[in-house]
Amino acid sequence: MSLDPVLLEILGNKVASVTEEMCLTLQRTGRTLYVKETADFACALAGLDGRFYAYPRSIGVSGFVGLECLPAIQSVIDTQGALEPGDVILTNDPYRSTGLATHLPDLHMIEPYFHDGEIVAYGWCFVHCSDVGGRVASSISPLNTEIFQEGLRIPPVKLIRKGEMAPEVKLFLDANSRTPEANMGDIRAMLAALATGRRRVEQMVGQHGTQTLRDAPEALMSYAAGKAEAVLRTVPEGKYSFSDYLDDDAASRLPVRLAVTVEIADGKVHLDFTGSDPQVATAMNIPSCGRPHAWLTLRMLALVQTLDRSAPLNAGLLRPLSIHTPLGSLVNPEEPAATGVRHAAAIRVNDILNGAFGLALPDVMPAAASGTVIPIVMSEPKATGGRMVQVIEPLIGGTGARRGHDGVDGRDSGISNLANNPVETVEAELGVEVLHYGLRPDSGGAGEWRGGCGMELRFKVLTDGSHVLGRGMERLMFRPWGQSGGQPGQPGSLVINEGAPRERRLGKIDLLEVQAGDIVTFRTPGAGGFGDPMRRDAQAVIADVEAGFVTEQTAKRDYGVVLIDGRLDTEATADLRRTAGSNEGTVFGPERDAWDGVFAPAAMDRLNAALLTLPLSQRQTRRREIFETVLAELPSSFPRSAVSEAQAETARKRLTAALQKL
Repeated sequence: MSLDPVLLEILGNKVASVTEEMCLTLQRTGRTLYVKETADFACALAGLDGRFYAYPRSIGVSGFVGLECLPAIQSVIDTQGALEPGDVILTNDPYRSTGLATHLPDLHMIEPYFHDGEIVAYGWCFVHCSDVGGRVASSISPLNTEIFQEGLRIPPVKLIRKGEMAPEVKLFLDANSRTPEANMGDIRAMLAALATGRRRVEQMVGQHGTQTLRDAPEALMSYAAGKAEAVLRTVPEGKYSFSDYLDDDAASRLPVRLAVTVEIADGKVHLDFTGSDPQVATAMNIPSCGRPHAWLTLRMLALVQTLDRSAPLNAGLLRPLSIHTPLGSLVNPEEPAATGVRHAAAIRVNDILNGAFGLALPDVMPAAASGTVIPIVMSEPKATGGRMVQVIEPLIGGTGARRGHDGVDGRDSGISNLANNPVETVEAELGVEVLHYGLRPDSGGAGEWRGGCGMELRFKVLTDGSHVLGRGMERLMFRPWGQSGGQPGQPGSLVINEGAPRERRLGKIDLLEVQAGDIVTFRTPGAGGFGDPMRRDAQAVIADVEAGFVTEQTAKRDYGVVLIDGRLDTEATADLRRTAGSNEGTVFGPERDAWDGVFAPAAMDRLNAALLTLPLSQRQTRRREIFETVLAELPSSFPRSAVSEAQAETARKRLTAALQKL
């Protein structure tokens, strides 16, 4: 390291505090609920290489530390000339920013921080804004088939030139949004955050000198890289493979596969996503641009920082990592693939990395978390014209249990630190009445250590002509898996007017039209349990029943704990537990077991390898034809319903024949 270790520690804390102050500035001056309450934003300091050497730990979105600013910066220099003091870059285009932005509602800003005419650092921030145009209000729909449907694309441009906002850029922004005033309020909050960072960087230059500030990024990232390598050397070397599924691509009933092989050797890790499905014709694609993208590396960051909590949070943690993402796959799509709901696939990437690392570290890694983040959006007509578009709640589930610890109920920071919106604030800003918002009993997977419970949100619509959007709905079919014999969590659901004559039970939704008086109920999945449920301490089960996490019926069925008038029946419990069966390893649940019984992992690897050799325009058509041929032998309810071995064997033969022709 080029800096004294004591000075390096001081600078590390200083620059981290700068990013936290930037985030606090952004949150306190933000305009929309999604900024000032939910905190869907982040700020960071980047070095001259465009990588983040300072990032906040607990404010805003936690996982974007691996993003890179330099491609967007270079694009502006190449097309619009050198950067000058007072310039601020704006972009939201995943392809033209080379993966800095990942869907169009995320507005990213970069400001060069100058001292004596030279750039000493870059400030960065992003905000998820309310609407950037496109086919639906809030711009995000799982059914969009190309990025052109998702709203205004902003290649890297100078929003601010020498301290003044470019009027033509503002005109484009305002003209292409259903919520221009709200957007501009959040944009000005971003500029305030960058200004905060600029002032603090200038103060550090005055305290420590320009050269020290230039040396600090590399020194801090090298230190983090060393910490990461040390942790990875404690992981047993080898290759570990795991796969999981999205329920479907939102346009068909065909599940979407994600697969990874993790290779660990000498403090280095390589992630190979070969075996993942080709990019889909809907909006689940992750625009990684072939890089070790933040959406693909979060679980490794979490592993390192769990096993060494002293490791600083910066891009250096990713230096021991390399990655392979097949071009044209779900994790590295080709333009103009839609990317609006990329977070749904990113969460499943988290799950497969969790599963793969769990094969190496079974006593460290947890069972699957709930596997979903659902920003529930309400779009309602305003009396003055136009529409109000706001997020009611960013619904999540719980975290998976691990050895020695239950999962966390109703809270999962696997991909972000999003907070919930206070009910009072939601009702003040939107035409809804929240009837219930709380934990969902019996949703967490049973285990020696219980999976975290999911959530339930039930609200009444107060305005005719309103629309509800629930982007990112997942785990409605394939359950969050349990580990070491723990049971999977319960799947999620959506019901309109439950228990009334107009009841409708729905799956994934695009844009749901609702009227005043309609009651909407979202239930998110619970997380997977860990260990044999029959070994769970009976008093812990009783405590779960008393807290409302588990009902008495479930305590008896899943844990073998018999309660009479709230008291433990010791003899009946012992008898029931003595005769209960047990599981080992990963427990996926009946739906995944049924699916794998026909579409085995090895067959899916062969299929996806063959599909990626075809021209991009043919892949989804051929994939759909093959699945339709195979599924024709099975009930329409498959894999929710079991099939006979004879049916499964016939379907497997059809799949083998199709693979041979492909």
